[in-house]
Amino acid sequence: MDFQLSDDQRALRRGLRDVLEGRFGRDVLRAAVEEPRLDRKPWRALGDAGFFALCLPEEAGGVGLGLPEAVLAFEEAGRVLLPGPAVATFLAAGEVAGAAEGKVVVTAVEGPFVPWLDEADVVRGDAAGAVAVRSVDPLTPLHRVRERGPGDEAPDPRDPRDPRNPRALLLTAAEQLGSAARTAELAVQHARQREQFGGPVGRFQAVQHLCADMLVRAELARVAVYAAAVTGDPLEAVGARLLADDAAVRNARDCLQAHGGMGFTWESDVHLHLKRAWVRAELGGGAARAEEALAAAL
Repeated sequence: MDFQLSDDQRALRRGLRDVLEGRFGRDVLRAAVEEPRLDRKPWRALGDAGFFALCLPEEAGGVGLGLPEAVLAFEEAGRVLLPGPAVATFLAAGEVAGAAEGKVVVTAVEGPFVPWLDEADVVRGDAAGAVAVRSVDPLTPLHRVRERGPGDEAPDPRDPRDPRNPRALLLTAAEQLGSAARTAELAVQHARQREQFGGPVGRFQAVQHLCADMLVRAELARVAVYAAAVTGDPLEAVGARLLADDAAVRNARDCLQAHGGMGFTWESDVHLHLKRAWVRAELGGGAARAEEALAAAL
């Protein structure tokens, strides 16, 4: 299986990176941290750029691309910590009027939580009686929905961790992959620039090994995510999600370590990657549910 990107896919990734970094730069990110409110203007700009309509057929007003291209798009979204329920809105394109254009924000119940409930125009799933809870991630407001009863355990196809919905699961894995790759880059940049004892801290083997481990985790997750995007296999998507969750969380923690005391400050963006990775990893039931799906298949 060839995982090399085509020229068109590389051009798509470059274009999306320019759009996302331009619309969701550090100033926008910090504004969202101070006030967790979804800015509709850049959200609509994503719609105008075709972000939410990538997989819609051209005759339906979409771009007509496939799941591998969608994975590339959400990998870039993960790099910039895109605020908002992007996966739910993307999956609603073509089903909910205005979602493809970024005019309508769609969220979904994911396990016991629903993100961005107050900002969403449409909610997929039963969010009746949802109660706001304090989220560890300032960029992801959360509500908790009612507890399920004994007779209410049937899998929900809208649940990102449900193997019957590999697209939702895989797009979230792609976001985690983007975050894991970005924190690896941030750690390497800091190791090259930060000087102690007369030279860059990157010359120390402990720091080199830390960065190497981060790269290995990110690349392992990348191969799994890309492979699942090509095959569309639900169980491969579950495995990719587990690897991407692990890479995002552990890379963010190691990036904090590489930055030293600076990484633990509020002014640094590294902690935002860690908090977002924690929240993403728990939405939909956490790793235990994904592991149970793999065990059941075996």
